[in-house]
Amino acid sequence: MKNLLRPKMGLLALAGVVLTQVSAMAISPQALAQQKGCFACHAIDHKVVGPSWKDVAAKYHHNLKYVSDLAKHIKNGNAGIWGPVPMPPQNVTPEQAKELARFILSLH
Repeated sequence: MKNLLRPKMGLLALAGVVLTQVSAMAISPQALAQQKGCFACHAIDHKVVGPSWKDVAAKYHHNLKYVSDLAKHIKNGNAGIWGPVPMPPQNVTPEQAKELARFILSLH
């Protein structure tokens, strides 16, 4: 009987992992930005502490080829790109950073 349950338990564990990943991805980029505190320093259409995200998108020509570069800036922080105020590293996963970067670059 125990041997019959093992494959089913493995499938249940796998299903749990998949559901966790799907639910983590189900949040909108704006909701993720809100959750991670991005709006404390940024706004979509005007400068706060950091540049507006529309200005960031324009600087990178709204080109998705810059997703990985921008994601690195989000994840690891950066300094000197937008003036003297540095952006500290953010508490996001690499995939969340890429999702935020794609969202930012899509803004017009």
